[in-house]
Amino acid sequence: MKDEARIGHPSTARTDENVESVHRLLTEDRHTTLQMIADRLNIGKETVRRIVTEDLGKRKMCARFVPYTLTTEQKQECVVYCQDLLLMGQDECFWENIITGDETWCFAYDTATKQQSAEWMWQNSPKPKKLRFQKSRVKMIIVFFDAEGVIHREFVPEGKKVNAEFYMGVLDQLLKRIRQVSTAIFHSNEWFLLHDNAPSHNAAIVKKFLVNRNVAALHHPPYSPDLAPADYFLFPKLKFSLNIAAFSNSGRNSVCSDKGA
Repeated sequence: MKDEARIGHPSTARTDENVESVHRLLTEDRHTTLQMIADRLNIGKETVRRIVTEDLGKRKMCARFVPYTLTTEQKQECVVYCQDLLLMGQDECFWENIITGDETWCFAYDTATKQQSAEWMWQNSPKPKKLRFQKSRVKMIIVFFDAEGVIHREFVPEGKKVNAEFYMGVLDQLLKRIRQVSTAIFHSNEWFLLHDNAPSHNAAIVKKFLVNRNVAALHHPPYSPDLAPADYFLFPKLKFSLNIAAFSNSGRNSVCSDKGA
């Protein structure tokens, strides 16, 4: 008896020799595809996949986009600054006297979450679409906070640009707020201001304003998101609370409309 000819390759293709050949090809070109390896070694694509994933323990990953590539000098600057922070941080009061300021975009979030907007549909029905977010009329909010909580917050009016002149007005309101909530720290000048390297923050008139008011601003290395705690601590919670509040208000409005009907 003799087997009829068929498409495919015998299971014996997963040999040590082929495993070594696949490893060599992946080392030469990490962007190669499974089909290219299969054609070159004359073995099945599924066999190549099992060799790559099971025998070699590899997986294909997409490149992660990063906003900027730091130079060697910028990396060294970050290291030196972090070492200085560790030295100053040996005094526990240092961290409590830092007032961080940052801005974030405000969006009009949908009142229903992705799970809440789920619908029962037929199997052949197209998948419904949902907008992630859309810009609201209030474009930006500026927030200053310390270890105790938010000290000052201010919404940027629609159509207004956050330039140096506008930011000086925000800082003036911040100083007035600090005088109200913490008079001792305000007069002792023992607190530090931390904000990023936005053009409005690094303007000459803003730096002169801070010097005239005896405000010590901590240096912020370029493109250092790890030194912006608002992006990881404050703003996500703030936007989540705004979303919950919007959802609650829409629920009350719907109840009132049902009662009125």
